[in-house]
Amino acid sequence: MNQIRLGIVGCGGMSRSHARGLGNLADRLTVAATVDIDEERAQKAAELFPGAKAATDYRTVLDDVDALLLVLPHHLHHPIAKDCLEAGKHVLLEKPMANSEEECLDLIETAEKVDRVLMIAYCMRYHPVVVRMKQLIDERAFGDLFQMSIWTEQLTMYPPDHWASKAATLGGGQLFSHGCHYIDLLLWFMGRPVRGVHVGTNFGTPWMEREGTSNVCIEFENGALGYHFGTWGSRGTRLSKSMHLHCTEGMLEMSHDRSKLILHKGGKETVLMEIQPGKHTENEMAHFIECITTGRRPLTDGPGSLQGLRVIWRLYEAEQKGKMADLTGLGLDQFGS
Repeated sequence: MNQIRLGIVGCGGMSRSHARGLGNLADRLTVAATVDIDEERAQKAAELFPGAKAATDYRTVLDDVDALLLVLPHHLHHPIAKDCLEAGKHVLLEKPMANSEEECLDLIETAEKVDRVLMIAYCMRYHPVVVRMKQLIDERAFGDLFQMSIWTEQLTMYPPDHWASKAATLGGGQLFSHGCHYIDLLLWFMGRPVRGVHVGTNFGTPWMEREGTSNVCIEFENGALGYHFGTWGSRGTRLSKSMHLHCTEGMLEMSHDRSKLILHKGGKETVLMEIQPGKHTENEMAHFIECITTGRRPLTDGPGSLQGLRVIWRLYEAEQKGKMADLTGLGLDQFGS
């Protein structure tokens, strides 16, 4: 397969953020189809990619593509991804994978059965600054990591009848919908979680049925701590989208615009890396292409992504009971324990 034929299903804002970086992959990928229930939106997206077919039903383009990027409301992830996999197509599925453990397991099992790539679009794993931070932590370049703090402050307001305002279609609240990115990063950087606590509220975000503001603290096996604060109600921000990694010999900071990696040590700040601001989703798509062409397992595969969602579900359950969450035993070999 010399060039992957990609279909984009869902042509809203998230799909446009993916589309901006696809031009850099033109030697390996061509967008063959754009799909949206809004015909005008599908057509406008198709105009960005010469030769792309616009459609309102994903089933009508399955013969024209090898793989699909699914950028859909969360409650549609499972049925449409399953259809595409069973049609023999590779799937890059926007996060979160699905709204229930049963649906996630079904997608994982379907992908294994048909021998197709199922990759979850946790784009932050592929961001150049995050990748470099992970390398430095793994190398223990600044000692041991003992605290990782992540902030995501933004104003995300949907009308009351929008699918993202409703818990049943969103699958939860801000933590499930957006915080899943950062739970995934905490697990990737820090390993196995032991216990944790979540406190969420829709005070300040009354358009949300579930929490629009979320605070999470997790303890890991080695005693290190991870923290995530997220809000969709920010009317102003300083930290915006930032990360601080406290190590025994210095602190690494990902700047609020995600363009710089800064070392804080001995009262001095040193810029270790600087890139163009942006999501850099082209790196995620390049990994997807590599997995299709080489058979490599995705870094953000189904089983690993489900482990992160199980953390969130256990945090939610414990919050309802007013207890600390037990976060042990989340591997696929331990389901049901």
